[in-house]
Amino acid sequence: MNILETIIAKKQLEVAAQKESGLLVSLEDKKFPTLSLKAALQQSSTGIIAEFKRKSPSKGWIFPDADAKAITTGYAQAGAAGISMLTDESFFGGSLDDLQQARPLIDIPILRKDFIIDSYQIQVAKAVGANVILLIAAALKKQECEALAKEAKALGLEVLLEIHEESELEYIHSNVDIVGINNRNLKSFVTDIETSFSLGEKIPAEFVKISESGISDPQTVKKLRASGFLGFLMGEAFMQEDEPDKALAKFIKALS
Repeated sequence: MNILETIIAKKQLEVAAQKESGLLVSLEDKKFPTLSLKAALQQSSTGIIAEFKRKSPSKGWIFPDADAKAITTGYAQAGAAGISMLTDESFFGGSLDDLQQARPLIDIPILRKDFIIDSYQIQVAKAVGANVILLIAAALKKQECEALAKEAKALGLEVLLEIHEESELEYIHSNVDIVGINNRNLKSFVTDIETSFSLGEKIPAEFVKISESGISDPQTVKKLRASGFLGFLMGEAFMQEDEPDKALAKFIKALS
């Protein structure tokens, strides 16, 4: 199996275990703010979606002891348009608890970044205070993706659809709020920023589009913005520093 297939196989077991454990029932019934990442990106001068990420399958551990509360609040104060929280534990060192800790402390949209394959995960995302869920075209059949997006919208969540290849353009539909182009091939984890430039021009103009992965240079963001991108999801560029929030602030300053 390639890396993505390995992750999905593990995720299927994980979701089944969560259902059996009654995770959703155990989550506190709290009301969280309704925040729009789409609107935030349309209004932001930088469009940076700062990611909280402890490790990755390609790099291993990046910041194993990272504090979710401190880093996400620092990101918000530094000027991030939104926060991406990795909640996959096995491959990215994240957890739902990280998102729950961050939610009460920040007033900007939070993306639950995970490998969503089941509507149960969407219900959990809502319960822990996420505003946006990620649907990855490469991990889903077209009909599955459409059904999950519909479920998310019914719960008041926004949908970020992630694509990597031209064939996945057909996954874009009316329940998608943001289209993300992942510069990283999830089957091989090879990264190429040119993926955004070549695929971006094929995305219908009515959709907000963002570029994901492999972005570390302010000049790259400026070029992507000139090509019509409103958002830039960045994690490793900040998380590999001792103080990710200060790294973000420095990056934003360089953009201006």
